[in-house]
Amino acid sequence: MRIGAHVRAGKGLVRALDRGAEIGADVVQIFTQSPRMWKPSQYGPEVLAAYREAQRDHPEVSSTFCHATYLINLATPDPELADKSRACLQANLATADGMGAEGLVLHIGSHRGSGFEAALPGVVDGLLEALDSVEVVGAPCPILLENAAGAGDTVGRSFEELAQVIDAAGGDERLGVCLDTQHLWASGVPFTTVEEADALMSLVAATVGLDRLLCLHLNDSKVPFGANKDRHENIGEGSIGADGLAALLGHPDLQGLPAILEVPGDGDGPRAEDVVVARSTWQQGLLLRQG
Repeated sequence: MRIGAHVRAGKGLVRALDRGAEIGADVVQIFTQSPRMWKPSQYGPEVLAAYREAQRDHPEVSSTFCHATYLINLATPDPELADKSRACLQANLATADGMGAEGLVLHIGSHRGSGFEAALPGVVDGLLEALDSVEVVGAPCPILLENAAGAGDTVGRSFEELAQVIDAAGGDERLGVCLDTQHLWASGVPFTTVEEADALMSLVAATVGLDRLLCLHLNDSKVPFGANKDRHENIGEGSIGADGLAALLGHPDLQGLPAILEVPGDGDGPRAEDVVVARSTWQQGLLLRQG
């Protein structure tokens, strides 16, 4: 398992790789623009090419993931918000693809009471429109649909819903999945014993398919099981606990995947000590499986 961390990118983007290396991360995740603003950051082709080259040659950080802007809501019934969301997703994906990122993680959004079935066509159209809009540089960057914590009318609160989105998109190979441990816990999906983790991975295999699971977001939870709130905590300091996370991280089907920390640290994101704890938790999980 490759342990990663969400880090700040900065104007030139390449600094993200150094920040990841400084805390011992194997993988980095960044925002391609401010996560709470619509206006996309403009990066020239030379900046994106420089990042691809730096990533290819980096001795410590093996790959990059990007996270789409939080404002994007492909499920909204509001036409104006839908248009803004689609344009923003396209801009985010163009940057991620130009950087050579291995995936762009996306929160699908909320249908705001209109219902999943009513929202599904707009979600699919937005995803396919974004994927088709990009002039691909090298291998295409997939959009990774993230499971939601279950708050409000969010789409993707279960793997069954994510599978329905992918199926409605014709099983497009450019769609993948990111599994967030805190969101799972908050949405009422247990995984803190070997038996529960096995059941979860069987569910993933039967719905979205293991081949589409391309990364993990590794987070403890500030809120209790089933609270339906997106609140991340440092590993071992929340209601899941390091032991509970270990049961999942040791699962054979997850080995080799990137596990990206999105924890608060001491207020400025993941620290070196958080990466150390994450690796220790993973090793604990492997030992647990050995028996």
